[in-house]
Amino acid sequence: MVNYDLEQRTTDFSLKLIAFLKKCPQNIIFIPLISQALRSGTSIGANYHEANGASSKKDFQNKIFICKKESKETMYWLELIGKSLDDDKLKEECRELWSESKEFALIFNKISSSSK
Repeated sequence: MVNYDLEQRTTDFSLKLIAFLKKCPQNIIFIPLISQALRSGTSIGANYHEANGASSKKDFQNKIFICKKESKETMYWLELIGKSLDDDKLKEECRELWSESKEFALIFNKISSSSK
């Protein structure tokens, strides 16, 4: 079931991302990738929440643009993690998170172009 409340959806994504990243290998290769994915992935929701409290249209547009950028960056880190994993179950979980990141990028792109 798709959640249409974007604030809740981005929060749910952050929580799923955290749970997934906790299961990833904790070694010299994965730790920097995990750190980057965690930062960019949780930033999507933080910036969307901030956008909804924006002080001006320009502030709103800027926060939405950041959401789009962070979504794309998260896709990148998840792609690297997914292609580096050996565990098929974790790979599938990573694919699902990557797909959600892509949907966010498309959603925020649409919001960004509509708010101009």
